[in-house]
Amino acid sequence: MKLELIRRYYTNGTNGALFFEGNFICHTIELPWIHNEHQISCIPEGEYPIVKRYSPKFGWHLHLPDVPGRDLILIHPANNAMKELKGCIAPVSILTGEGIGIESRKALQKLNKLVLPELDKGASILITIKPVHP
Repeated sequence: MKLELIRRYYTNGTNGALFFEGNFICHTIELPWIHNEHQISCIPEGEYPIVKRYSPKFGWHLHLPDVPGRDLILIHPANNAMKELKGCIAPVSILTGEGIGIESRKALQKLNKLVLPELDKGASILITIKPVHP
């Protein structure tokens, strides 16, 4: 199973669109690109495996364990990248600004409904992160 995250970079955040097999799932928000700096930058473009993770704070969510130079990169709910993220990816239902959106928990539920059953079956899931091309 492959997910594709297509990003657009801005000064105050990174906005994206997340797809599965060409079908739109949700928007995403992240920190701006600051050369993969720990806790202040989004992660580099590339292809990463996704695994299932549970925490009391976020419940069931997704983890990208193999990001070079980074650790604990998660896909979890947040509506403002600059205030709530430290390098992670947040799904949102609607983008409202650079690195800002609304209804993140709703978007994460939609993503989890698609991905978690596949992970439970032992499927391998990859996410490819790339920029918007004109």
